[in-house]
Amino acid sequence: MQLNDWQRELEAYLLGQDTTANPALRASLLGSPALSAEDGLAIYHNAYRARLLEALRGDYHAVHGWLGDEAFDALAGAYIEAHPSQHFSLRWLGARLASFIEGYLMAEQSAPLSELARLEWAFSLAFDTPAGEPLSLQQMASLPAADWPTLQVRLLPSVQWQSCRYNSVAVWRALKDGTAFPGSTRLEQPQVCLIWRQGLISQYRSLEPGEAAALHGMAVAGWSFAELCAQLSELGDNAPLQAATWLRQWLSDGLLQRYGI
Repeated sequence: MQLNDWQRELEAYLLGQDTTANPALRASLLGSPALSAEDGLAIYHNAYRARLLEALRGDYHAVHGWLGDEAFDALAGAYIEAHPSQHFSLRWLGARLASFIEGYLMAEQSAPLSELARLEWAFSLAFDTPAGEPLSLQQMASLPAADWPTLQVRLLPSVQWQSCRYNSVAVWRALKDGTAFPGSTRLEQPQVCLIWRQGLISQYRSLEPGEAAALHGMAVAGWSFAELCAQLSELGDNAPLQAATWLRQWLSDGLLQRYGI
């Protein structure tokens, strides 16, 4: 058996469900008095799957905490079978778990659990994504008055925008801190949660509907600062102040970068 054929045989064995190796692979290996070839292969087979499970448990600590060991391991095993690792790094193994949950469980169970999974994955993305160049309060203070009306900004690459229909943030916080599980409940109205990174620290904040609409309009839909003020026209003379207050908050949080320079 040539080396590349042997490597493919070993890969197929490790990725498969059967712990018994095919005869060709078995015949290519020598055991020892202390460990047979069959037992050695089984150890590798089990260790590989255990490492995949460990990676998913690490990425989805809250989902694991909610389901418990047995139910999470069953979910993870079914997921790995449907979506085997395709990347040299296990970092991306769990990328499709939230979508998988939606088809794995009944709708009333899957909706809050998949939302929690998306929230956890957003924290991972925020931590790994390049930081970008945040627009600072000092830079804004030096901006000429004539440039303010046409000012445009965008979210930094690390900022993850999550729309939550359930109390997923409270569930995530409780499971992360090891406090009493609050139970999953549907919110009266969807809530936006932002997740981003400052340095090596993950941050998150829930937004009231008005602020969420304003930030989406300016940093996603492309409004200028003048257009933001116009959208807040129902506030009358307070519109520019409210727009400036929110902008200051977003800059302090480190969410924005300049656009269109």
